[in-house]
Amino acid sequence: MVEDSVGMDAVFHALAHGARRTMLRRLADRELTVGELAEPLEMSLAAASKHVQVLERAGLVKRTVTGRRHVCRLEAAPLATASAWLNFYEHHWTERLDALEALFTDEGTDR
Repeated sequence: MVEDSVGMDAVFHALAHGARRTMLRRLADRELTVGELAEPLEMSLAAASKHVQVLERAGLVKRTVTGRRHVCRLEAAPLATASAWLNFYEHHWTERLDALEALFTDEGTDR
């Protein structure tokens, strides 16, 4: 199992807020300025910048500054660590769901 607890903590912290998840989803399509990231979320530029800083600390976003223009792009590599951690537990979820399905199937045949 993959263990990079500091990096994973930062990634999961970054993913914990809906606005940051929305930003990442939009950055998967193309690079955007901080203002463009803020616009559909109806938040101030300062608030968007703080969210971008959290994403940067987690290594999920790279910001390039040219004059006053701050362009952000997705850095997806840290998501691989989080995904590997979650995938380790997937078989547990699958087993539980299979057991639940079997329970309902057995109850349906008893009638």
